[in-house]
Amino acid sequence: MSPKLWTKALPGEPDVELFRHRSDLDAALAHFAVPGRTAVVMTMGALHDGHASLIRAARARVGAKGLVTVTVFVNPLQFGAGEDLDRYPRTLDADLEVAAEAGADIVFAPAAEEMYPGGEPHIRITAGAMGERYEGASRPGHFDGMLTVVAKLLHLTRPNAAFFGEKDAQQLALVRRMARDLDFPVEIVGVPTVREGDGLALSSRNRYLSAQERDTALALSRALFAGRDARLLAAGEGPAGAEEHELIRVASPAAVRSAARVVLDEAARLEPPLVLDYLGLADPADFTEVSDGYTGEAVLAVAAKVGATRLIDNVRLWIGAAR
Repeated sequence: MSPKLWTKALPGEPDVELFRHRSDLDAALAHFAVPGRTAVVMTMGALHDGHASLIRAARARVGAKGLVTVTVFVNPLQFGAGEDLDRYPRTLDADLEVAAEAGADIVFAPAAEEMYPGGEPHIRITAGAMGERYEGASRPGHFDGMLTVVAKLLHLTRPNAAFFGEKDAQQLALVRRMARDLDFPVEIVGVPTVREGDGLALSSRNRYLSAQERDTALALSRALFAGRDARLLAAGEGPAGAEEHELIRVASPAAVRSAARVVLDEAARLEPPLVLDYLGLADPADFTEVSDGYTGEAVLAVAAKVGATRLIDNVRLWIGAAR
């Protein structure tokens, strides 16, 4: 459908328009974008409730008359050799339904040739030292590819606000830093991680897991919660019972790491085993590992493989005295 013929659905009426080409997207944005009330949610597709929470947050921000764009693009630049680019799930028809139900107006789902005319770009955004730690150390070049496509999509969708999940904490930190350092006129908004009832963080890659592998994968969230709950028990504090988006005060970096490591070591002996990539306790501003004397906000992050599937997760903490 031509963007000239497209009319936005009435409030409360699920509908979404699919655009494949940047020229059509540009025409639609020129016609329907509301100054100050335009948002984007960037995805690689295979949408689930975690993505839906981002779309709902974007809709809440811009209001019923604002414009919410969801991008669906499996970006080849952020996949390394031997990673799952070819088998990454592509479920566009289902994605359109999820996007519409959650409140999106537009889905932009370009082909690689549309995003990168003439092949891979010669000029890219570099993540620098901040992108060489944790995920960057395990996946060299991943964050350069991610930032390059995010920068391009910010230009193409022209939002006032862009919404990213806190599950990809290092990615969120890098996008925020890019927007600040390169003066992108957009607010980068983090949305709390959505979890299954058993604690497993929602991920498009969860569908790769067998039943036994999923049981092992639960050790990721259990380890994070164990670290998070290593509070000042000596002072008589019991379980806080806080929501995940609330910062929980913990005793010390050493206590956090030790409690999480116990769970991960046990999971390494399961069948199938959990193969740890990294466990880190990082400063969320630059993703450097915090020292034993550190106080303030921190991110406890973990990455591991179960079978052929690599998963990441994290929780936010406050280390030291109450704020």
